[in-house]
Amino acid sequence: MSVADWIVLGGTLIGIILYGIWKSRGQKDMAGYFLDNQSMPWYIVLLSIIGTQASAITFLSAPGQAYTDGMRFVQYYFGLPLAMVVICIAFVPIYHKLKVFTAYEYLEGRFDCKTRTFTAILFLVQRALSTGISIYAPAIILSSLLGWNIYWTNVIMGGLLIIYTVSGGTRAVSYTQTLQLVIIFVGMFLAGWMVVHLLPDGIGFNDALKVAGKMNKLNVIVTDFDWKDKYNIWSGLVGGFFLALSYFGTDQSQVGRYLTAKSVTESRLGLLMNGLVKVPMQFLILLLGSMVFVFYLYFRAPIFFNEAQLSKVEGPALQQLRAEYNSFNQVKQEQVRALSSAIKNKDNAGVEMAQQKLQAAEANAMKVRTTAIDYIKKADPAADTNDTNYIFLHFVVNNLPKGLVGLLIAIIFLAAWGSIAAALNSLASTTVIDIYKRQFRPTAPDEHYFKASRWWTFIWGLFCIVVAQFASKLGSLIEAVNVLGSLFYGVILGIFLVAFYCKRIGGTAVFWAAIVAEILVIIVFITNIVSFLWLNAIGCLLVIVLAWIIQLLQPAHNGMKPVQSGCQ
Repeated sequence: MSVADWIVLGGTLIGIILYGIWKSRGQKDMAGYFLDNQSMPWYIVLLSIIGTQASAITFLSAPGQAYTDGMRFVQYYFGLPLAMVVICIAFVPIYHKLKVFTAYEYLEGRFDCKTRTFTAILFLVQRALSTGISIYAPAIILSSLLGWNIYWTNVIMGGLLIIYTVSGGTRAVSYTQTLQLVIIFVGMFLAGWMVVHLLPDGIGFNDALKVAGKMNKLNVIVTDFDWKDKYNIWSGLVGGFFLALSYFGTDQSQVGRYLTAKSVTESRLGLLMNGLVKVPMQFLILLLGSMVFVFYLYFRAPIFFNEAQLSKVEGPALQQLRAEYNSFNQVKQEQVRALSSAIKNKDNAGVEMAQQKLQAAEANAMKVRTTAIDYIKKADPAADTNDTNYIFLHFVVNNLPKGLVGLLIAIIFLAAWGSIAAALNSLASTTVIDIYKRQFRPTAPDEHYFKASRWWTFIWGLFCIVVAQFASKLGSLIEAVNVLGSLFYGVILGIFLVAFYCKRIGGTAVFWAAIVAEILVIIVFITNIVSFLWLNAIGCLLVIVLAWIIQLLQPAHNGMKPVQSGCQ
């Protein structure tokens, strides 16, 4: 990177840290540290919700996902708007009425302490693992650009982030997320504009869209039903609905965002606006990836986008593969121009012929690329051979002007920090409120819990850095995070739905139902019976059905009212 890029990058990151520390001044108790004394307006709640969900993985991996698989990933979000409506009706009023710090406090009053603790542990496990992956995502950038050791890069990334999260709490998280998102949206818009601007003369946005469509990169809607297909409209509407319902309704990293609102109305406005904004936002990010794909049809694409890894295994065999790959790139460049010309001239026969030749050249290039990846694997068994997460980064670093490269890299850092800071805050609040205070120090003064909250934020930050050290083998990071969430979210949601709507079911029944359901969900995932999005619906329904069965098998007097017992 140039000096200008480093100035832009460094200035942006340091500014965000100082801004977060400044906004957090004056906090002295848990109500301020975790809920900011419930003072947030709806638009800050909205931006904080988006900032928590839209991590660096969203902006780094999603364009690469569209580059390799088209835009069908957007269907994953189709169930989200309906989930926002349900949460506004069923979840938000209960949380505000009970004045809880975490979502899991409610479960003890409805069931018992063991159910509350088990649900909190499920959340802590999946959120800590997901946060570790989110730390790894921006660490890829510095590691790739500077040739730094990825493990030390994870430590640096996590360490910088912990500074303002430990000191600032929820207020620092929410207000820095707002500023971060403004910078992020400006940067991504500039990146999209530059992709189109850098296309050859005479090729505009509409031309690029038509080429992307002919290459099946605009496959937004897939109606074919297949249990094992990860992304189609059915898995998106059903599985995506259950996933969104659990994530926004029971995941403390999101519940903690809208519990900071001034009122129930402000919380609802933030959530409903998120339902309206999220799908178009994700659509545009994926569209950016499709445009990058078109760009690399007109200009030579690398045989492997992680060039730092590629340089480690250079040799005559790889050079020969690269030459063969470049020859197919040349064919693609010729055929994409023929395709564009035929489209402009409305020459249907010419379009079909050019499309077939272009697709054949792309298929041949992919065969050579696969051979190259096999070569990399053999030469370096420890290599990360999935370069999806490097595709957008490669375009940014090698094609954008000085200064803008630094800004685009800065926004990936900022996106990571926004989501990770919210996650660390939620991990600390759940640990202190649902486990530490409830199980070990129930009568300590509030000042003690405030100090413990900062320590637990720091401890979870260290744990997530450790997890990040093992994230390099997970392939597409955006998919890995969603798979991980799907293993737990359905069961957690099932527990809450039983709590809300199945009043005759007690704590013991739902506790054992949740344990059995979680085991079955993991078995279904391992055996690959269905795609991961369906795990959310399966886990939820299993908890409800098993809880009813277990309750019926219990003595009648145990099932007539909710169990209120504590931990024994």
